[in-house]
Amino acid sequence: MASLITTDLVALDVDQGTESSAVIRAMATAVAEQGRASSADDLAAAAIAREEKTPTGVPGGIAIPHARSEAVTEPSLVMARLTPPVDFGAKDGPADLVFMIAAPEGAGKEHLALLSKLARSLVKKDFVASLRAAENAREVVDLVETALGLREDESASAESPPAESAAPAAEAAPGGSSETAATSDTTGADSAEGPRRVVAVTACPTGIAHTYMAADALVAAGSELGVEVVAETQGSSGTTPIDAFVIEAADAVVFASDVDVRDKARFVGKPYVQVPVKAGIDDPQGLIRKSLAEAADPNGHRVTAGRSDEEEASGTGSGARESAGAHLKRVLLTGVSYMIPFVAGGGLLMALGFLLGGFDISDYSEDIVLGNSLWNLPTEYGDLALGPVGAYLGAVAFQIGNLSMGFLVASLAGYIAFGIADRPGIAPGFTVGAVAVLMGAGFIGGIIGGLLAGYVALWIGSLNAPRWLRGLMPVVIIPLVASLVSSGLMFMVLGGPISALTEGLNNWLSSMTGATAIVLGLILGVMMAVDLGGPVNKVAYSFAVAGLATGSVDNPAPWEIMATVMAAGMVPPLAMALATALRPRVFSQAEKENGKAAWLLGAAFISEGAIPFAASDPLRVIPASVVGAGVTGGMTMGLSVTSQAPHGGVFVFFAIDSFLFFLLAIAVGTVISALLVLVLKIFVRKGGSAGLDGQTQAPAETSAATAPAADQGESAGSNADASIR
Repeated sequence: MASLITTDLVALDVDQGTESSAVIRAMATAVAEQGRASSADDLAAAAIAREEKTPTGVPGGIAIPHARSEAVTEPSLVMARLTPPVDFGAKDGPADLVFMIAAPEGAGKEHLALLSKLARSLVKKDFVASLRAAENAREVVDLVETALGLREDESASAESPPAESAAPAAEAAPGGSSETAATSDTTGADSAEGPRRVVAVTACPTGIAHTYMAADALVAAGSELGVEVVAETQGSSGTTPIDAFVIEAADAVVFASDVDVRDKARFVGKPYVQVPVKAGIDDPQGLIRKSLAEAADPNGHRVTAGRSDEEEASGTGSGARESAGAHLKRVLLTGVSYMIPFVAGGGLLMALGFLLGGFDISDYSEDIVLGNSLWNLPTEYGDLALGPVGAYLGAVAFQIGNLSMGFLVASLAGYIAFGIADRPGIAPGFTVGAVAVLMGAGFIGGIIGGLLAGYVALWIGSLNAPRWLRGLMPVVIIPLVASLVSSGLMFMVLGGPISALTEGLNNWLSSMTGATAIVLGLILGVMMAVDLGGPVNKVAYSFAVAGLATGSVDNPAPWEIMATVMAAGMVPPLAMALATALRPRVFSQAEKENGKAAWLLGAAFISEGAIPFAASDPLRVIPASVVGAGVTGGMTMGLSVTSQAPHGGVFVFFAIDSFLFFLLAIAVGTVISALLVLVLKIFVRKGGSAGLDGQTQAPAETSAATAPAADQGESAGSNADASIR
């Protein structure tokens, strides 16, 4: 196996700038210069994107930036001892020891195990002290290779952790995933019934460094507290699940994870805390104490069958939980994200039906589909546009699309409930969504019904049911009771008032003309650009698609709103693409590459194409995008452009009436936003730095990888549907 680190990859007592991004770029350059990466820029962009998600500084003046990238051709370690230290986000101050881990996208488990073992070694105080005392690069390489067990004559000492580190069991299988701390009777943590026991699961997005460091930190902290800790690392080098009997015997659970915990149902009924993986490194003793406090509290948090990993998402810091507003935003975005495929596919099929069969096809499609076939083509219906074949194929496409669109409210409600209560919430959510449709409560009814179904299902799932009944809870009891309660309330109490509100809103929109319509278009345009795929953007988009099926030749207002939302959403990525073409010197290399992709993303109505630009420079990119998108929205609405398709941008031209006006509005907004962002970048200071003149350093490099999944979410994503929306 080729060496992971060489003397050429070690820099001692160097000044690599005052920003973490500058240090990462310097280290990526070292990897590329040694022929271990095809592109320093791509490697740096990947590592910086990872750093922006979660800072990699850890206590003790250490930072471990890391990334997996297709640019890496050989797994590598780069070490820098910095003078002065640089802030990497650790609570106790800047880092003077920085190890960058660069792994190929398809790195084998053997290499990943070694990289993970190095990360774990960095929690050992004697190893870190030796690195700080090293006099030359050769000494650093020797220390690292000894810690990795690559030097047989010193492997024994490398495998023996110091007193303050994890117990030997933690080092037995560095690439594995189960760590145990021995118990101690010296701290008073033992109870009359024996020592306290905690199980932990750690995971980070890349699964290389933080996953294993958090596990080792928790195991070591447990040893110091006299608490038996067993940790499961869900990382890149493999996962061995904790034995069921160990979980059963545990007093509490610590989830230190930035990603979904696999098979979380194993821990149902256990007291728990959930935090980001970095909190497991920063405050492991505090987490163990907090988990045991949850166990001692009869009203403490318990893992239930109805809780998803996303529902447990925490804020920042140790033990933090998401606020009520963040929780509401997340579950609503979950519902919208799962709803969009029904709408996108259904809307495009309906538009195709109109193209093939004519606008009258909506009146005849059901009769044509049920009463005809390719061997018995229709001839007796209205305007058949492209003839009997076109009428039949158009009717089929329209009916498929119409049925898909019929799931809009039900899927929205169902997946909002899923976001709250996991799988047990889906059936009650879909049911109450269907009731909302029957009652005429529409989009608003779906949201309210989904929230109601989800919280009822979550409450039922949190009840301490007898063991013999637990198996029936998620598949029978929860769906039955939650459906009865939420749908019953929708029928008897909520449906009527919400239906009246929805009807009034639709009538108001249908009556809008002239200046009032332009104002609405302006507002919708601003909403589409203000957070680029986030909750405000999704509210505007959902508002548009919810009314799409109600549009008609006699009532084009819903189609006008859809065209407005789509046109405005195309402006931000197109504007960034144009700006990078007009004045490339004010953008980083990564942004220039992203600008090339943004042409296609913008044309296809994927607003998230502008996220890499907004992530590195939000105070200039977002205002510029908002202005241009607002102008486009106002123009599109004022020109009465309509779209029968909910998605697709210029590629669904056949579903857009007044297509030239549609393009004109987009072009005007794009030019305005592009010019405005260039003016702001050239003449407006950023973060108190010197004014930009087109020749100064470009904003921090970023890449499309900075776009969250779902939660912009972080978002996860909340942008988990970026490829759709």
